This record gives sequence, structure tokens and C-alpha cells, in this order.
Amino acid sequence: MKKIILVFGTRPEAIKMCPLVLELRQRERFKTIVCVTGQHREMLDSVLHAFGVVPDHDLSIMDSGQTLFDITQKVMLGMRGVLETEKPDVILVHGDTTTTFAAAVAGFYLGIPVGHVEAGLRTYNVRSPFPEEFNRQAVDIFTDFNFAPTETSRENLLREGKRHETVFVTGNTGIDALKTTVRDDFKHPELEWAADSRLVMLTAHRRENLGEPMSRIFRAIRRVVDEFPDIKVIYPVHRNPIVVNTAENEFGDHRRIRLIPPLDVLPFHNFLARSYIILTDSGGIQEEAPSLGKPVLVLRDTTERPEGVAAGTLKLVGTGEDDVYDGFRQLITDDALYEAMSKASNPYGDGFASKRIADILEEHL
Repeated sequence: MKKIILVFGTRPEAIKMCPLVLELRQRERFKTIVCVTGQHREMLDSVLHAFGVVPDHDLSIMDSGQTLFDITQKVMLGMRGVLETEKPDVILVHGDTTTTFAAAVAGFYLGIPVGHVEAGLRTYNVRSPFPEEFNRQAVDIFTDFNFAPTETSRENLLREGKRHETVFVTGNTGIDALKTTVRDDFKHPELEWAADSRLVMLTAHRRENLGEPMSRIFRAIRRVVDEFPDIKVIYPVHRNPIVVNTAENEFGDHRRIRLIPPLDVLPFHNFLARSYIILTDSGGIQEEAPSLGKPVLVLRDTTERPEGVAAGTLKLVGTGEDDVYDGFRQLITDDALYEAMSKASNPYGDGFASKRIADILEEHL
């Protein structure tokens, strides 16, 4: 029996790794171990609960005011103890977080093969997004299994010199998660509040958008909402105090913009499913929304998910106030554009990525 350990620490990682945990635990050839770092605490725990995943190890590194230095150090030292105890045959990490980077390096230092779920995403601007672009590029230098979600990601890895036999196109496990979370009978008071309007879901929290870029984005959104009385916005506000203060300053008194606490994964996915448009600087939502038929305006200057732009499901609008205003207003008023974006084909998979990854590991371990 081969021993596999999956390591993750943030809410987005958990959403995409829990379906893989559940798939691997169905395979008799594997002993599947879950280690969480707690890089996000409450948000991580809510996802674990939604999927019924109980970790075998919890590093519980979260402290108020911690920096990238603190996270990296705590994860590496904590993972050394876990990996030396468990002695897994492979360690699986996901995406581009500091947990991903530090856990993968710990595995590399101990000579344990590393598998990277969602490998090969690139902006090729190492400071955008920061530090995520560095994290994913650095991890892919030494990974033994590279589970690329799309053909574009695969091509990035091969162009960088990865061996052909180590790269596998699997689709994105985030699409798998939607099969568990989205429900026809879901109800919520905030959705009742927005029932008579076109609901716009907003998420914004990227480190590079903090400060003036975020203020510009919010001012542009408010201008459009003021202009169209049938628009309502729901914004689950990230806990970062800078984000909270900016949102309250720009939106706090608006009757048709609701600032609410962060949502657990199940309600959040159902809010997305019932929205009209999604505005986001998130990465995962760029993959989830096409599966739900929702046009997405990406509030960033770069994206590591160009497949969505090429397919027509995403539009990159940047962070300039007039750029965001123009892109948002056009999507509100141009029915043909809305129809084209909402019906574009999803480039991120069919909901069976976890099965493909498990099959590959069975074949190669």
C-alpha cells in the first residue's frame, strides 16, 4: 500500500483538494493522509466541515499579524516533523500559496517525491500576483508529478523544461467541488434581499490591489450601481483590516451594496450560481464561474488563467476606475456580450479531475 499525504492550508486550497482527498480515500491501494497548516483558520475549517474531511495532522500556524517569513518558517519546520514521522511515498500540494511552497520544499529536502495539483499556471510576472507567481514557479522546478488543469498549463511546463512523462492534463479539481456544493433548493436571506434585482457578486482581496487600486475598483462599481437601479451587489468582505476599511469607506452607506462576512464554501458557491455577473480578483472563481454560466470581470492587470479569456468567459479589466466602470457598464447594457460570455465553453474541465489524478497515481506509484 502506498502512502500519500496531501498538504494544504487556505480556504481556496481546501476547496480544490478536498474532492481529491475523497477520491483517494476510495482507493484501496492508497493510505491517504491529510495535513493542514491552518494558514487560514476559520475559513479552512468551514471547508473541511462541508466536505466531511478530518485532518490527520494540523500544524495550526495561524497567528495575528504574521508575515510571509513567519508562515514559511512555521510550515517548513512543522512539515519536517510530519514527513519524518509518516514517511509518505508522495506529497501532494496545491496551487500557489506560501503553504504550497514551504511544504513542497520540505518534501524536496527530505527526498520525498512531490506532486503539484494545478501546476503550470503562469503570468510570467514574478511580482503579479505576489507572492503566488513565485511560489508556483519555484515549486514546479522540482516536482515529480505535474497535474496541469489545461493544455495551456501543460505547454508552459514543457516550455520550461519539464519532462513530458511528468506532466498530465487533468482538468481543475475546483470544478469537481461544485458537484458537492451547488444545490437547487439552496436558500439564504441575502439572496432573498437580491431576488428582485440583477445580483452582482464581488470578491476583492489580492495583496497587489490593497490601497488605492482597491479604492478605484470600488468607486467604479459604486458609479455603475448608482446608474442602474436594478443592480444589487453582495460583497463577502475578506477579514484583512485594510480590505474591511476600504470597503466600509467606499460602500458603507449604499442601500444596494451589501457588505457581509466571508461565506462558507457551500453558501458561497450557491451565491455564485444565482448571480448575474461576478466581479473578482480571485483565481479560483475564474475557473468556477464558467461552469455556472456566469460572466466574469477580472479586477486585475494580469491573469494566470488566459484560457478563460481566450474562451470568452472572462474579461480582464484591470484596476483603473474608468476601466472597471466601462467594463462593468458594458456588460450590464450589452445583451449580446452578456449572452456570449455566459454561454462560452468552460476550458477548465468536466468535474472528473480528481479521478484522473488518482488514476495517474495508481499507475505510476
